[in-house]
Order: sequence, then structure tokens, then C-alpha cells
Amino acid sequence: MKLNRGLRGAMEGLLAATLIFAAGPVFMTAAQAKAPASQAKKPAASTARKTATKKAPARKTAVRQRGQTAPTRERIVEIQEALGQQGFYSGTPSGKWDATTSDALRNFQISQGLTATGKLGAQSLQKLGLGSEITGKAAPVPQADTRPSVLSDSEINGPEPVEPASN
Repeated sequence: MKLNRGLRGAMEGLLAATLIFAAGPVFMTAAQAKAPASQAKKPAASTARKTATKKAPARKTAVRQRGQTAPTRERIVEIQEALGQQGFYSGTPSGKWDATTSDALRNFQISQGLTATGKLGAQSLQKLGLGSEITGKAAPVPQADTRPSVLSDSEINGPEPVEPASN
């Protein structure tokens, strides 16, 4: 259904005014809460109500840790030394992740049967002897409860109780 421009404009204006009017008290309340006590308007004594104002509890913002960070210069030197001991990196470890280091890691990954990306990963570190012992292992499997039951066999396998007939 098409509306003429004048009617459509009037409806849009009415909608905007309604939204502003409805949001007005919310913004006013927030502004009053932020205003210093000396600037806040005080109601007349006859209409004043004594109410306890509750302050919202302060929100604690958690510091979000980044998922993965770049290795430090010292860590890159360790990686280059480990690649050198395996025969994949030649030269003096510089502590910079350059094309030579990336190529050496890629060749090492190929030799170990890993995906050859040239990028440092947990499994590559583990194969170099610089990673965690649990890298690439599955999560622990929950064990069955082997404790004996507190119910007796007759309580577990006995007949169901019969409810009395109601009249």
C-alpha cells in the first residue's frame, strides 16, 4: 500500500516523536544520576518523598586475555636453536622470525609428518621438545563410578509399591 509523501512524512515524524518522548525519562534519569548534588533540582518540601536511592553495584570488568601472542625474541632464539640441533636451521640464531626460520620450520614439519605451514604451532613445539607434554592429546574420559550402591538388591529390583484404591 503506497502512502502519499505528506502522510508518510507525518507518520514518520509521529513515530520519531513517540520514540523520543518514551526515551526522554530514561535519559533524564541518567542525566540526573550523573549530575552533582549541588546542581540537582530538589522537589518542593510538600511533594518531596524520602526514598532510599540504591546505587547499582560497580561492574567489575575482567581483563580479557589475548588468545595467542607472538613469541618473544628469546623464545624465537630457542626455536631456532632447536631447529639447528635437528639440522633444519643453519646460522646464528637471530631472534627474528624471518623467511629462513619459516622455511626451516616448514621442512621440520614435513619431516615429522605435520602439516607444513611454516607457522609455529603447539604440535611443532612439542616435536621440537619445547612444548607441553599433553599437546594433541584428547580430553580426559570420565570414569564410571565403581562405588557400591547404598540401596540393597531388593530395594533396586523389588516389586513396585501398590497404591491403595481410592473410593
